Amino acid sequence: MSRRRFLTAVGALGVGLLGTSALSACGSGSSDGNTIRAAIAGEPDQLDPHKSSSYFTFQVLENVFDTLVEPDEHLVMRPALAESWTVSADNRVWTFTLRPGLRFHNGDPCAAADVVYSYRRIIDEELSNAWKLEAIDQIVAVDDRQVRISVAKPTPNLLTNLGGFKGLAIVNRRNVESGEIATRPVGTGPFSFVSRSPGASIVIKANPDHWAGPPAVDGVNFSFISQGTTAVSALRSGEIDWTDAMPAQQLSILSGDDSLNVGTVTANDYWYLTMNFARRPFGDTRVRQAVAYAIDRESIAQVVGYGTAKPNELAIPTTSPWFWNFDRFTAGLDRSAANDKAKALLRQADATSLDMGLMVTTEYPETVTAAQVIASNLDDVGIGVTIEQLDFGAWLDKQNAGDFDALMLGWLGNLDPDDFYYAQHHSSGESNAQKYKNPTVDRLLDAGRTELDMVRRKDIYGAAATAIADDVSYLYLYNPSANQAYTTQLLGYVVRSDKAVRFRTARLERS
Repeated sequence: MSRRRFLTAVGALGVGLLGTSALSACGSGSSDGNTIRAAIAGEPDQLDPHKSSSYFTFQVLENVFDTLVEPDEHLVMRPALAESWTVSADNRVWTFTLRPGLRFHNGDPCAAADVVYSYRRIIDEELSNAWKLEAIDQIVAVDDRQVRISVAKPTPNLLTNLGGFKGLAIVNRRNVESGEIATRPVGTGPFSFVSRSPGASIVIKANPDHWAGPPAVDGVNFSFISQGTTAVSALRSGEIDWTDAMPAQQLSILSGDDSLNVGTVTANDYWYLTMNFARRPFGDTRVRQAVAYAIDRESIAQVVGYGTAKPNELAIPTTSPWFWNFDRFTAGLDRSAANDKAKALLRQADATSLDMGLMVTTEYPETVTAAQVIASNLDDVGIGVTIEQLDFGAWLDKQNAGDFDALMLGWLGNLDPDDFYYAQHHSSGESNAQKYKNPTVDRLLDAGRTELDMVRRKDIYGAAATAIADDVSYLYLYNPSANQAYTTQLLGYVVRSDKAVRFRTARLERS
């Protein structure tokens, strides 16, 4: 089963083995002049945007590649390589007009044929983001600057699918066919790749010919620092300018440092627990609902996020225009009342003596921490939890084989409601590991993919989300925050809820 952006999501949260060797690559303050020294929490796996599923990779590639369109800081889709587009009356033909004079970093012109090549590569090779293009019937280069995309049916989220993140980047054919894209990528973005020091850093430099104008800095040096305390020390001492590699418990300390800015926004990510419908007694809705009542989301959010995570009974955060309110398992209930409801449901299901295995991965310690709270919560209603800690590869193998009672993890990078729900909860969804099937939900999720009226579309997804939560296909826990800290000398930078790290508008004013 492909995990697509799911892998991208949790990659940002892991603790790797990199550390002080990367720090040594950062250099000292004044010697780096107009170059941003950024520390990320891990090393990119490789640099082909169509094949990577690592969040660390996309932190770098966000600055190297462009998409046809892209989300602004409010997650509204805006022109990027395409300066404009039109849609036919039947909403099945989209015509994109590229900006004039576009060029790749190697000097090759970027034209409509490159857009066709990029999308056909993803579709034909069934790469990790092919699902985003599955509505497409035909892609044609009308001329050098026009691309015509025909879809099988009205597709209201086509722009989001094409530009939501750099996995749909427009790539250079010569760079791909040489095989160098994985190690020396060539894009059209505001920065071009310079060098990589394995285990230490990646350097990119400003692209003076970028369609949005040249960046205000000379470049960015991305160092890899997995130890949060090391990153915090480097930031406070002036060895780096920016990081998102700090522990949440350090935010209050950083916020008190007058030389730093700390940005915290609710992310479009979510963390969840799911139970295996194919394994008794977890196929019984009453058992799943009992677990949903018993779990203390507030405590879990506090433990993992130190006050920055937001408990939520649905996937979509309150900051999104697609937010839908649902609070069945928490509204008006203290812990005692919630536990009483849980116990009553377990009695009805004849499951008062129940053991549950909970699969988490040591690669993402948030899951281990949250699982300990969950185990304590469920013990209060008579459910004994055995926490199974696995490395991520083994975790994926067992999930894909359906060999689990319950598991916990998260998804990131969601923009459109289809991203939040279809793959995970449609009966044919490729990431429906829990084997959930509800014909009403299927109909709603199918309808949401073609409904063009945004008010009706929101109602459709609200109804689907409510049914999914009522059925406890996923037991949603919380929306985490995007936390980043940077020197006050770094201006024009915005912390985004989609966690895209964009330095194109940033500038440095070193004292």
